Amino acid sequence: MKRWLSTVAAAGIVAAGLGMSAPAAADQGRPGSDDLERWAADTWASLDAMTDESAGLPSDNVTGDLETVGAYTSPTNIGGYLWSTVTARDLGIIDAAEAHERMATTLDTLEVLERNDASGMYYNWYDPSTGVKLTTWPDSGDPVHPFLSTVDNGWLAASLRIVREAEPALADQADALYESMDFSAFFNPEGAPGLPAGTNRGGFWEVAPPGCSVEAPMYNGSGETAFYTCHHYDTTVSESRIATYLGIANGEIPATALYGTHRTMPPGCDWAWQEQLPTGAYRTYDGFEVWEGAYTYAGMSFVPSWGGSMFEALMPDLLVPETKWGPRSWRVNHPITVAVQKHHGLEEAGYGAWGFSPASNPFGGYAEYGVDLAGMRSDGYTSDVEKTDVDIDRPGCTEGTNPDPEFGDGVVTPHASFLALPYDREGVLANLRHLEDDLGAYGPGGFYDAIAVGSGTVAERYLSLDQSMIMAAIGNELTGDTLKRYFVDKEMEKRLRPAMSAQVFSSEWRAHE
Repeated sequence: MKRWLSTVAAAGIVAAGLGMSAPAAADQGRPGSDDLERWAADTWASLDAMTDESAGLPSDNVTGDLETVGAYTSPTNIGGYLWSTVTARDLGIIDAAEAHERMATTLDTLEVLERNDASGMYYNWYDPSTGVKLTTWPDSGDPVHPFLSTVDNGWLAASLRIVREAEPALADQADALYESMDFSAFFNPEGAPGLPAGTNRGGFWEVAPPGCSVEAPMYNGSGETAFYTCHHYDTTVSESRIATYLGIANGEIPATALYGTHRTMPPGCDWAWQEQLPTGAYRTYDGFEVWEGAYTYAGMSFVPSWGGSMFEALMPDLLVPETKWGPRSWRVNHPITVAVQKHHGLEEAGYGAWGFSPASNPFGGYAEYGVDLAGMRSDGYTSDVEKTDVDIDRPGCTEGTNPDPEFGDGVVTPHASFLALPYDREGVLANLRHLEDDLGAYGPGGFYDAIAVGSGTVAERYLSLDQSMIMAAIGNELTGDTLKRYFVDKEMEKRLRPAMSAQVFSSEWRAHE
């Protein structure tokens, strides 16, 4: 596969020959900036290696030597590649002409990809070299039941907002694609059981799939029938909130959708299956009573995610100014989430490193990693290869079966650490240098996807999603949140910010007594 110039050396050639602007200077001179610039350039090399030049579509993954790419891609992968291209341009890794060509190629392909006519949404899997919708899984030959994913379409749509602002010559094309995507197709106004407001389902199929689905008229009033997932995206601290934000910003779903998700599951023994019994209080917003629950850990009180991973908590924060618009919610919760992850890795489990999120399994395949006690799911995303499940007492309800375990071979995921940059830059830089210098978790495309720190076993491959999160995190850190400025417009702020500002989480640095 022919590749565009992407390495540090190639970037130097482009700069000399084409007058490329210097890297953005917002962060220059601060300790660690040189490392961040180097890591960004190498991370971009992996995304370059994954991307088909003719279609402009990135593969889902590439091997650690940057030679063998996967045979499938998703809307999230495509979206991440687009904002990474903008970031590479803004950091001076590639020049403006190359960035324009890359984005134009991708947008041209997006215009012709097969989509769901009634919603304008994209299917979850395509061939990255031909753009053909997958109906057979490339690796196994198993059937693929084409699915329209709420969160995956959210990340693609988010990238189109960025492109239309970052590259004016492509604004009309990016905006037309964005406007064609109707997020009301995912929004169930009746909401999930036990919640006061409507919320999104996980997505839908056009044809009944094997297993559970709910047949219903499409929520956008198109008159078509969809087979929706049986589950809703009903957890507040979830990467899926990007789709909720977009639906609100577009005027397609009401701002009250922010109240249709669980901060924690409700208190009491009827919900004692959840990881902890929460503390908190009921608060009323626009007539909707919301349980503002929180979990406790190491002297901190916070709103948990479903699995206890950094990705769930902080990926939307790459694009949405959550801490600015949510001063009594996200501004408090995000730094505590980072502190919880750091405490678990360095103190509780004693791994000597931290940052836990779904990623490649160093011993093969893919796995979900997180801080078990920081997630609502009772059997948790665990932080080690041994899948050590922490099960604490739920006073008055159940007695814990494994409240103070010994942890095994912890799996650290570098992208999770990069997500924490706005909240603990010094700690993040120290952690990443340790992974690179002491544990060998670094290759030609930047940080490998995961490392089991006890055994030193490295997952020597790169995932498009994880690399694009790293690019966004570094880009924001070095340029002063440029991606957020591209993403947000006055209409989004008008529709979304008041509802976010009203929310009051039960998060605080000192645990409830």
